Amino acid sequence: MKKCYLGIDVGSVSTNVVVMDTEENILEKLYIRTQGKPIQALKQGLQMVKERLGQDVEVIGVGTTGSGRQLASVMVGADVVKNEITAHGIAALHCVPDVKTIIEIGGQDSKIILLRDGIIYDFAMNTVCAAGTGSFLDRQAERLDIPIEEFGELALKSKTTVRIAGRCAVFAESDMIHKQQLGHNQEDIINGLCQALARNYLNNLGKGKDIKSPVIFQGGVAANVGIRKAFEEMIGCEIVVPPHANVMGAIGACLLAKDEVKRTGQTNFFGFDIADSSFYVNSFECESCANMCEVVGFHRDAQLVARWGDKCGRWSNILTPQKEQLA
Repeated sequence: MKKCYLGIDVGSVSTNVVVMDTEENILEKLYIRTQGKPIQALKQGLQMVKERLGQDVEVIGVGTTGSGRQLASVMVGADVVKNEITAHGIAALHCVPDVKTIIEIGGQDSKIILLRDGIIYDFAMNTVCAAGTGSFLDRQAERLDIPIEEFGELALKSKTTVRIAGRCAVFAESDMIHKQQLGHNQEDIINGLCQALARNYLNNLGKGKDIKSPVIFQGGVAANVGIRKAFEEMIGCEIVVPPHANVMGAIGACLLAKDEVKRTGQTNFFGFDIADSSFYVNSFECESCANMCEVVGFHRDAQLVARWGDKCGRWSNILTPQKEQLA
């Protein structure tokens, strides 16, 4: 039976699952649209992994990351739970050991991570401006009636520079429509959108940062060759796109799980059968103090298994029958 590690990255746009063997080879990877239903997306991912790998695999460690990492941890029984900055940093170092700058752009947010001597020493995140994310490109591709998969290749065919305002998604969309009305061809407009996103990223996240080579580009947007070219022109150096750029967070979770299990000698993984379990969430407002915390209860097969949301730990500490009755 082949031993392996499971890495799970639950984000707002996608839920990524990676299976890695003990030699750090990727056995399986999944990129699933979350669609606002992280529990269902993760159950689907686990079921797919179980079907693809069969019974010949033993999971000896699990790591979770992403905005839904705590939820995923409670669902699967994770051995390590880490934020996206750490997970992406570990994965990048695994691919390019001397990496100094990580550009990461996902569907709803983007981040820049700076490393020196293999240590993360600075980072910045953008979770506010839509113009610096993949969803911005998705929306414009839909408006132009072009598959997002062809977006980057069309940008490379551009022969004329068309500058599109990229500081705000609303202004960028208006400016794009204006350029269409002036008669600019599609390739030039698409290239202008790619440059606008790269410029927005560098002006917001990269401002004042010491961006040094090697630079690695991660996240779903890394598959867009037009964006990659725009970054290379603006930064002035070659940018590395790893083979599994869209699931690097999950790869980092695998590597972190491997280190944790090596330390503890055991795993908390509940097994793939949890994909058949039913999960639901309820909440209540605690009135024990002025904080008025919204406490969330997480249930598996009608049994309360975890709580979070309280600031003092009154409810999120070890569950007791008394606390269950009060809830």
